[in-house]
Amino acid sequence: VEGVTEFLPISSTGHLVIASEVLTRDDAQSDEALFAYLIVIQAGAILAVFLLYRKEVWSMMLGLLGLDPRGKRLAINVIVAFLPAAILGPILDDKIEEFLFGLLPIAIALFLGALLMYWVEKRKKEKDSGMIMEQGRTLDDLTLGHSFFIGFLQCFAMWPGTSRSMMTIVGGYLVGLQRKKAAEFSFLLGLVTLSAAAGYKVLTKWEVMEANLSLGPILFGCLIAGISAALSVFWLVGYLSRRGLGVFVGYRILLSIILFIIYFNSQS
Repeated sequence: VEGVTEFLPISSTGHLVIASEVLTRDDAQSDEALFAYLIVIQAGAILAVFLLYRKEVWSMMLGLLGLDPRGKRLAINVIVAFLPAAILGPILDDKIEEFLFGLLPIAIALFLGALLMYWVEKRKKEKDSGMIMEQGRTLDDLTLGHSFFIGFLQCFAMWPGTSRSMMTIVGGYLVGLQRKKAAEFSFLLGLVTLSAAAGYKVLTKWEVMEANLSLGPILFGCLIAGISAALSVFWLVGYLSRRGLGVFVGYRILLSIILFIIYFNSQS
């Protein structure tokens, strides 16, 4: 579930919380360990993107050493985009786990996100109407302002069900990136954001994870997440270039309706 959904605009955290509703025990400590596991397992997806985009990552590393001007610009843009989440993430982490890790908040986020995606995709198609080739900026055209805006939108994805990929791809659309380039910047930003989130969870929740989870399932989960994430990313880049976000709008609305029904039936 993590690997397939992490880089699709349908919310990996939302899907993982839904899955955990079936698997979790009614135990506060094990729930805390599970929430940490849902973040740490992203390491597999991080590794998959690192391998798929190793040329861009290498270029950014050389850029930070002053050896690749293009890589330096891209690295700085990624860092600037990461800053809003780096500041707000640790502040809001506990409150998010307390209030937003549930079926109703996820259903609301899925539905609202679908409406946002529908609007930006319609806007993009109208802008490209009549053009033989898709119009838009490449990663070389990004400014610091564009990057900060994308990073600001990424913060909304702290609400499970929203989707980090969705908000960053939507941000890319809104600053004028081509569909493929919006997805690629989302993936590169995800490398930094997800690595930081996983590292933060390991540092702050290691004791409770160690008490409730063994190393074998953690490593195996990361392996499965990595393989499925690589396949998901490879498919998404090609699909977005040809079809856009439309299919994900329909999926999110359908899933949100199902979750609303499950939630209200459980309350009655």
